[in-house]
Amino acid sequence: MSILQKIADIESEMARTQKNKATSGHLGLLKAKLAKLRRELISPKGGGGATAGEGFDVAKTGDARVGFVGFPSVGKSTLLSNLAGVYSEVAAYEFTTLTTVPGCIKYKGAKVQLLDLPGIIEGAKDGKGRGKQVIAVARTCSLIFIVLDVLKPVGHKKLLEHELEGFGIRLNKEPPQITFRRKEKGGINLQCAVPQSELDIDLVKMILAEYRIHNADILLKYDATTDDLIDVVEGNRVYIPCIYLLNKIDQISIEELDIIYKIPHCVPISAHHKWNFDDLLEKAWEYLNLSRIYTKPKGQLPDYSSPVVLHSEHKTLEDFCNKIHKTILKEFKYALVWGSSVKHQPQKVGKEHELADEDVVQIVKKV
Repeated sequence: MSILQKIADIESEMARTQKNKATSGHLGLLKAKLAKLRRELISPKGGGGATAGEGFDVAKTGDARVGFVGFPSVGKSTLLSNLAGVYSEVAAYEFTTLTTVPGCIKYKGAKVQLLDLPGIIEGAKDGKGRGKQVIAVARTCSLIFIVLDVLKPVGHKKLLEHELEGFGIRLNKEPPQITFRRKEKGGINLQCAVPQSELDIDLVKMILAEYRIHNADILLKYDATTDDLIDVVEGNRVYIPCIYLLNKIDQISIEELDIIYKIPHCVPISAHHKWNFDDLLEKAWEYLNLSRIYTKPKGQLPDYSSPVVLHSEHKTLEDFCNKIHKTILKEFKYALVWGSSVKHQPQKVGKEHELADEDVVQIVKKV
């Protein structure tokens, strides 16, 4: 039996099974089997894992990467060409492939790479079309734009989320607050910081047994689900912010537009007419969570023209120095920082100090 057939059989059985306390163990086991099969589909045994594939592998450039995901003919290409045309300082097209089309924009001092990925079809996560390669590129993005036709958004939104979820992409979610550590002996040790509504020791043992794990320490720091535990055990999930772009708003009424504006993570646009691009880029900046750090040579004014752009997880002074040049840390003595990350203006700090957006930094080297 093929992997695809096994996946279909398990999904069918899960759909038939009623959800209640008595069936939670059985469903948990089915979910674990499904996750393992999907991993096998993505990374066949003996292979080197999921690769983007010919025509999809686009070199990363700039400070962040935004991928456009959507069904065919929803306006992704129009959006890319108009966004790049409006916000780029140069006509920043690099038509390096016929499949993934990259562009680049400069916004608030940061260079952001845009990728127009080929249209996804239903079943992409299971290898239909060239969906695996498309979603493999999506996994490398800092932010995903799911582009939807405003006239049929709900059905398409659910289908796309399902495809991305099946490939280990978690949209607008934080990693589970679960500590999982394998060990040589001692059995399964489960600790819960708060009462659990779904997971108990028997269900945890059952799921881990499916992975042939019989010795491990697990700490659940919140009310976790079976899916959360499987995600942590699998260890190959990526957590990416996502904005839903409801395109073609020129075809709906003002009243309908008011309703759309209340949907979380959504921005209504018209790619063709270039409507609401300012809102879209402002929200994208917020979700990318980048920090612009300005350099100040001794005795001179800060250089506000070309900031050093840092990501939210890597914004210490050490990260800042490494982004400029690897050799700076060898000569680093301390830094003077002006901005919201310090109490005094300026303040003397070490390389562990965390910087904030629009801080100004002057590096003092060892004599």
